[in-house]
Amino acid sequence: MMEDVLILAIESSCDETAAAVVRNGREVLSNVIASQIALHTQFGGVVPEIASRKHIEQINPVITSALEEARISLSQITAVGVTYGPGLVGALLVGVAEAKAIAYGAKKPLVGVHHIEGHVAANFITKYPGQNALTPDRICQAELEPPFVCLIVSGGHTHLVVVKDYGEFEIIGKTRDDAAGEAFDKVARAVGLGYPGGPKIDQAARQGNPHAVEFPRAKVEGAPYDFSFSGLKSAVLNYINHAKMTGQEICVPDLAASFQNAVVEALVSRAVLAAEEYGYDKLAIAGGVASNSALREAMARSCREHGLNFYYPSPVFCTDNAAMIGAAAYYEYQKGVRHGWDLNAIPNLKLGER
Repeated sequence: MMEDVLILAIESSCDETAAAVVRNGREVLSNVIASQIALHTQFGGVVPEIASRKHIEQINPVITSALEEARISLSQITAVGVTYGPGLVGALLVGVAEAKAIAYGAKKPLVGVHHIEGHVAANFITKYPGQNALTPDRICQAELEPPFVCLIVSGGHTHLVVVKDYGEFEIIGKTRDDAAGEAFDKVARAVGLGYPGGPKIDQAARQGNPHAVEFPRAKVEGAPYDFSFSGLKSAVLNYINHAKMTGQEICVPDLAASFQNAVVEALVSRAVLAAEEYGYDKLAIAGGVASNSALREAMARSCREHGLNFYYPSPVFCTDNAAMIGAAAYYEYQKGVRHGWDLNAIPNLKLGER
């Protein structure tokens, strides 16, 4: 019987200080997140300097809590995994420095993880505290294994990738301008919903009519899997400005629902097309926007219609967390990946780069 691999994982790429203990890449023993949302809301977005300082304050207590909740001592840990890019450089440095110090002091291997690969790996998690909270429309209960197509949607990234193997990706589509999450934030701010934009739009849209306003669905010529959201964002802003200039009242729920519907249609149509044309019957979503209720429902419906198996993480593993980093680190560790004490933060690290 093979010995369990226990990963202590650390995530600090943006405004969440997180640590987790993950067993064998699939089972989460603890997942502790110290969020800074309330701190940054007053500024309408993340302030990098403030985020870095808060990470320094929170990282040791968060790691201690993760070990205590898992009932695991540092000596029992197999390796330390940490996000080293992409993200805010100051925020990343806090996590990387902490991980190196722990690994060095405990004489444990160090495994650096790409943040976006972590988001994809969130789909591999099958056991965790509170797992019965999985929404009932989950189509696939079986463990997800490569190969499959994955749609990655977050504040800074919108990618369509073929996951050929654990940690091996082929990018087949990406945004040409704004990421989907970025468009959510900008529209939410413009309509007065505030920060964070994704959850605010999602909540408002539940009371709105998704067909109240017909916004454009941009297609990139010659690139059927690519996305473009700048035109949609501009159309929404123009609609708001025109309404203000003419004294028309804006129905925020209708606007939110119509905007969200346009984004969701673009994401779902391209992801399903890619899965079908590349010949895969498994389609997964990942990233912060993957927790959006309209996206999950539309993707589940489209996958049923096209005979695809649909996978998605529990909402807690869609937004930034360390459990997903632990899952990704496990598969890197199994492939023999080890990083030296010269591991550094790389804020603009591209998907697939090492």
